[in-house]
Amino acid sequence: MDILLDTHVLLWWDSRADQLGSASRDAISDPQNSVYISSASIWEIAIKNSKGKLHFTGLPSAIIERNDFLPLLITPAHAEIAGLLEWSHPDPFDRMLVAQARTNNMILVHADSIIQTYRQVPQLWAR
Repeated sequence: MDILLDTHVLLWWDSRADQLGSASRDAISDPQNSVYISSASIWEIAIKNSKGKLHFTGLPSAIIERNDFLPLLITPAHAEIAGLLEWSHPDPFDRMLVAQARTNNMILVHADSIIQTYRQVPQLWAR
């Protein structure tokens, strides 16, 4: 199956944090699954790191290769869908991840109660 990691899940996985539950750990580590990382997550890490809201050393894009994940580029169609979602969530990064998961038929792995309210995309709770 194709799965897309939310930004915080990506950071938890990369740092080997204890926040991830066994179901999400198993899905991410299963060699039968393709794990994607959105360009939006790399962008979000870079912005939060530069503003001091996150401490991240090195280049955020290195996470993808270091963990053998696959990059997911943002297309014009993703941007349109993210903007047109009938969903009141104001976070543009989360809107993009939902749009990408929906467009690409991916399971979105996250631990965000607001994303959980959007029922039109398959989800896996990360904790």
